[in-house]
Amino acid sequence: MLSAYLIADLSIAVVLTLINLFVISKNSKARVNRVFFVAVMFMSAWIVTNYFSNDQQLSHTTALIANHLILFFSGLLVFYLAYFSAILCRIKPFIDKFKWISVANYLVALLALTPLTVQSIVKQGDVYAIRFGSLAFIYFIFVGLNAAVITYSLFKGLKKSTGMERLRIQTVFWSLVTTLIIILITNAVLPIYGLSTLSNLGPLASLIFVVGVAYSIVRHQLFDIRAVVARSVAYLLLLATLAILFVGGIFGITSVFFQGDQLSSAVRITFASLAIILGFALQPLKRFFDRITNRLFYRDSYDPQSLLNELNRSLITTIDLSELLSISAKIITKTLKVEYCTFAVHDVATDELRFMGSKKNFEELDTRKLSLLMAHRKDKLVAIDDITSESSELKKFLSSSDINVIIRLQGTVQGKLQHPGYILLGQKRSGNLYSSEDLRLLGIISDELVIAIQNSLQFEEIQQFNVTLQEKIDQATQQLRHANKKLKELDQTKDEFISMASHQLRTPLTSIKGYLSMVLEGDVGQVNKNEKQMIQTAFDSAERMVFLIADLLNVSRLQSGKFVIENKPTDLAKMVEAQVNTLHETAKNHHLTLVYKKPDKFPILNLDDTKIQQVVMNFMDNAIYYTPAGGSVEVKLEATSKEIIYTVTDTGLGVPATEQHHLFSKFYRAGNARKMRPDGTGLGLFMAKKVILAQGGAVIFKSTEGRGSTFGFSFPRAQVEIKD
Repeated sequence: MLSAYLIADLSIAVVLTLINLFVISKNSKARVNRVFFVAVMFMSAWIVTNYFSNDQQLSHTTALIANHLILFFSGLLVFYLAYFSAILCRIKPFIDKFKWISVANYLVALLALTPLTVQSIVKQGDVYAIRFGSLAFIYFIFVGLNAAVITYSLFKGLKKSTGMERLRIQTVFWSLVTTLIIILITNAVLPIYGLSTLSNLGPLASLIFVVGVAYSIVRHQLFDIRAVVARSVAYLLLLATLAILFVGGIFGITSVFFQGDQLSSAVRITFASLAIILGFALQPLKRFFDRITNRLFYRDSYDPQSLLNELNRSLITTIDLSELLSISAKIITKTLKVEYCTFAVHDVATDELRFMGSKKNFEELDTRKLSLLMAHRKDKLVAIDDITSESSELKKFLSSSDINVIIRLQGTVQGKLQHPGYILLGQKRSGNLYSSEDLRLLGIISDELVIAIQNSLQFEEIQQFNVTLQEKIDQATQQLRHANKKLKELDQTKDEFISMASHQLRTPLTSIKGYLSMVLEGDVGQVNKNEKQMIQTAFDSAERMVFLIADLLNVSRLQSGKFVIENKPTDLAKMVEAQVNTLHETAKNHHLTLVYKKPDKFPILNLDDTKIQQVVMNFMDNAIYYTPAGGSVEVKLEATSKEIIYTVTDTGLGVPATEQHHLFSKFYRAGNARKMRPDGTGLGLFMAKKVILAQGGAVIFKSTEGRGSTFGFSFPRAQVEIKD
């Protein structure tokens, strides 16, 4: 019976070891793979130790040690299975506190090696029963807690996972929980009550876990090693065949040649198992010694293609020159195993060499001498060991600067050969010389780097240009602000002068206008026709001067914020009619036809009558003065259900299309208007627009050069009409 148990235990341990090797060889860096590997190693150790803990042929002391070890291995086994379950199901609290939990579990496992946990063992039928010590309860508490973590983690994983991941966790859950329940019953619960005869069944329950993991690997791609399993079938079959032949050979040879000195079946099986284990250990041992010999004889070995691939990937990650060269220097230093890799690159602004890359101090390096010495070399790559002449200035310079290899970076930009800088390399950390393969690879690397460096330098140049441009813009803006401030001060002075002058001119003009009016009305005697015409012309000029002064005062008020609209009931129809009557004589003198289309009925409006009168007069006055003799001026006032509309249409000069958008600006006059009437100020239309907009109206304007213009305004009737 014991031999059957041993064969079964060893078979399970071997299968577990094979699965374990597959898992760790696939991806040794993955944490879940590493934890699974450790857990299975403890499971294999526990399975083998479990058999020997019940072997009646062993001495009492050896059996006691085996029972200590079985508790040690089983405690760590359950802990690592709990950690494996937490990683598989992503239980973050357990993973984050793994360090402290592992310390506690190892202390409890070490406690199992003392009499405080296993006090002694006694024979109980065909097995040994354990008499537990005073602190055994701590061990069983930790085992129970780890079993609870396994159950909780797998339940949690099943709840939140879907698809293939859920199938993996489900398979691991049922196989692992079933195995642990059987092991806990046969190897933990029953021995407490003195029933140790079933303890050998515990390791056999591990077969459930083995089958579950194997099924999940093949069916559900657990650990993603299905391809490895497929590729290894032939290898496993070969090993299994050799194992069968070897075991059969051991039994056959010992039976034929050692009949008189019979070996026990257990010893034969042990020999066979050791041979099988050594067979499986052959390949790992070979890899181990390969690594040792490679370190001794191939310390500088590397994969050139891997280096180029890694370097190319880094070149597309950034355009910043400093970051680009720092990453490249780290890759070259690490792969070629050199003391340093430094880039000397010409600065965009100063054209001096600046050093980037490894932390090698080149502040005292004579960069001018370096450039001069390299300028005489035709080859772009120079290794100090390849310079045969001991008197060479370049060799002395490189030796004194601790430079073993220097590479000139050179490339073509728009057909011109450029040298953005150099690559400086120290000696190899192994002390070996640079091989021809190393130098060839460095030449390839320099060709790839020079393109990236030129792109980065161009980017830096653009950035530098942007900075310089921004500085010039800021400087020009500052100058403009200063000039604008001066202009505002001058404009304010001008407005103050205009305001003062306008006030001073207003009083004498009022007197002149008044006396001329008295003369025209005959208050000082009769005047003949010629005298009346001349006096009327003087009166009209005085009238225009009064309006001009009013415009200047309004502009001054606008600038100082004193321009106020004073609305009151206004009869706009009567006002327009009065202005038309006033200008009839002026229009007649200019040989023009002045027509007024008077509305039959017109409402009283809430407007600033003084200011709106200036607007009405300005539009009529401009139409008369800018219309050649023989033309016509039509004044129209109408009230629709929605709007009040006033327009003055002439057949005069018109406004050029290119100048129309400037027409209502302060002091602006169209070119053809300046030629026809040089004495204008350009304030009339500016003030008219201000007055109209200030009262909520809109300006009406349309013009065709040479055909005439229409000026006017409109107000929403509901806004300006006084109904009562």
